Amino acid sequence: MARFLKKRTLKLGQPPGTLVHIGDKKLDDVAVTVYHYNTTVYEERTLSTVEECASFRDCKEVAWIDVNGLHNTDVLRSIGESFEIHDLTLEDILNTDQRPKVEEYDSYLYISVKMLDFLPDGKIGVEQVSIVLKDNVVISFQENVGDIFNSVREDLRKARGRIRRESADYMAYTLLDRIVDHYFVLMEDLGDRVEALEDSMIEHPPATIGRQINDLKREILVLRRSVWPMREVMNILVRADSRFIRPSTGMFMQDVYDHIIHVIETLEIFRELLSGTLDVYLTSAGNRLNEVMKVLTIIATIFIPLTFIVGVYGMNFHYMPELAWRWGYPATWVVMLSVAGGLIFFFKRKGWI
Repeated sequence: MARFLKKRTLKLGQPPGTLVHIGDKKLDDVAVTVYHYNTTVYEERTLSTVEECASFRDCKEVAWIDVNGLHNTDVLRSIGESFEIHDLTLEDILNTDQRPKVEEYDSYLYISVKMLDFLPDGKIGVEQVSIVLKDNVVISFQENVGDIFNSVREDLRKARGRIRRESADYMAYTLLDRIVDHYFVLMEDLGDRVEALEDSMIEHPPATIGRQINDLKREILVLRRSVWPMREVMNILVRADSRFIRPSTGMFMQDVYDHIIHVIETLEIFRELLSGTLDVYLTSAGNRLNEVMKVLTIIATIFIPLTFIVGVYGMNFHYMPELAWRWGYPATWVVMLSVAGGLIFFFKRKGWI
C-alpha cells in the first residue's frame, strides 16, 4: 500500500503551505548542481551552499538548477525565497505522493510529474520530479540522484542537438521528454512479460501463474496511476496560452503529448490482455478441477455397489447361507467384477470416460 499512498501523519492539523516532507529519505544530503549555458558559454558547478542559487536568479543565459534530495525543508525554503516560489508550490514539491499537475503563477510555471524506473526486485519504482520554469531558469527537484537525465547533461556538455541554442522552456520540454521516453523502456519490458505469461498459459502453466498475473496487474496499476494524469499535464502545456512556453516549444510539447497517448493506449491493451489471460487461467483451472472431480466421481460410483456387496457379507450373522457355500468367495468376486465392468461399459457408452 505504501506504493500507492504514503503516510501523511505529520501533515495532520498543519495549515496550508506548511513545509513537511512526505516520503522516504533517499539521500543523506541535498545536492544542488547548476548548468549555466548558452550557445557559447557552458558552466557546470555543484554548489557548496544553497544560497549560491540566488546569483542565477536574473541571469541572461539559461540556468538549469538540479536539486537532488527533498528531505531537507530548510534547503527548499531557501530556494523558494531566492526564486520567489510560493509556499503552496514548495509544499507540493515536498509531497512526493503528489498527483502530476501543472500550475501557473505570476513569476513561474510549476510542473509535477512521475519518473518511473525498475527497482532491484523487478518492481516499478516511482520518483516524483517537480519542475519550476521561470523566464531563464529551470529548477528541477528530485528525490534521488542518478537518473534518466544523464543524457541531458551529456547533451549540454557536448553541445549536442539544439538544447544550448534554445531558451529555458526548451530545457523543461527536454526533461519531460526524457521522462516520457523512459516510459517506453518499461512498456517494452512489461510487453515481454505479458507475452511470456500468455505463452506459458498455452504450453505448461506453472502453479504460480495466478500470482504472476496479479503481480503484473499491480505493476500496470502503478504505471496507470502515474501516466494517466500526465495526459492532462501535457494537454495543458500544449493548449494553455502561457507566457513561459513559446509557440515553437509548444510544438515539441505536442510530440510528448502524443507519446503519452501511445503509452496509455498500450497500457490499456496490456490490461485487457492480462484480464483475458487471468480469465483463461481461471477457466483452465476450473476445467482441470472438473476433470479431476469427474474421475473421482466415476471411481466412487463404481465402488458404491462393491462396497454394498462386501458390506452385506461382512455382517457377523451366524445364519447366512452363502457363508457355508464352497463357491461363495469366488462367486462374490465374479459378481463384483461384473458390476464394475458393467458400470465402466455404461460410462464409456455415455461418453463420460
